[in-house]
Amino acid sequence: MRIYIIGNDGITLCCAAPATVNDGEVAVASKAELLAAPFSGKRLLALWNALPGVEKRRTVGDRGALIDRLWPAIEALPDPESEPDAKRPSKQDEVIAMLRRPEGATVDEVASATGWQRHTVRGVFSGTLKKKLGLTLASAKEERGRVYRVDGPEAYETDNRRRFGSPACWRAVAGLPAERLSARSVTPF
Repeated sequence: MRIYIIGNDGITLCCAAPATVNDGEVAVASKAELLAAPFSGKRLLALWNALPGVEKRRTVGDRGALIDRLWPAIEALPDPESEPDAKRPSKQDEVIAMLRRPEGATVDEVASATGWQRHTVRGVFSGTLKKKLGLTLASAKEERGRVYRVDGPEAYETDNRRRFGSPACWRAVAGLPAERLSARSVTPF
């Protein structure tokens, strides 16, 4: 059931009846409720003119006739798009999740899941996972081919700052002598 909350700032669509409405707002679920609502002709005209794709009107005319045209236009409004709570995980995160599974993953499985070529998957294993992120990959020959797994209990951290947390690490990463680098002057990222 669609419930519309009509207020000063427009029309809001709800799927369930709200417990309370603010001052100046009215919740309606049917044409009869819209007829009974305490909206003036000017307010209804403003609602009509604010709807997308309708011919703008200058005069109210008959209030009942305006509501007869307004209600189908309100019902034709599309449902609001739900916003995703969290962004989709990156392909790198998906690959790491596949390698963390007890059964591991083959190069072909990773390639089909990500849409990458086989040589790209091997490059990610070697360059990104092993060298940049410092993960240890173990491989074993099994029935389905060479299977790769993340070896050891170390966790993949999306925030690499934990890997480079101390100024001594910053010096090592930046390759600078200790006197040229302090914790305040340079951050690792």
